[in-house]
Amino acid sequence: MLRTLTLAAAATFALAACATPENRVKTALLQAGLSESVSSCMADRMTDRLSIAQLQKLAQAGRDAGPAGKISLGELATRVRAIGDPEIVSVVTSAGVGCAIAG
Repeated sequence: MLRTLTLAAAATFALAACATPENRVKTALLQAGLSESVSSCMADRMTDRLSIAQLQKLAQAGRDAGPAGKISLGELATRVRAIGDPEIVSVVTSAGVGCAIAG
């Protein structure tokens, strides 16, 4: 019984470890209504350039924005500016523009 519980706990922790910051950011962008390709591209760029604390600020701003739905890059930029962190604004804006152009 103890061995089964230990294996179950190990499996749970292994699955939780799969949720990398990049995957979490991509999922949040998808839930906000951005396309799969733009979400993936932006998540890759943003997680390379922002700290975990900054990513957490973004996540909190997303939760504060209310229910997810279709969002434009312009609306995303407006919400990000409200966070008040110039580096986050710069990274999200440049990632959004670069990824939108890349397709």
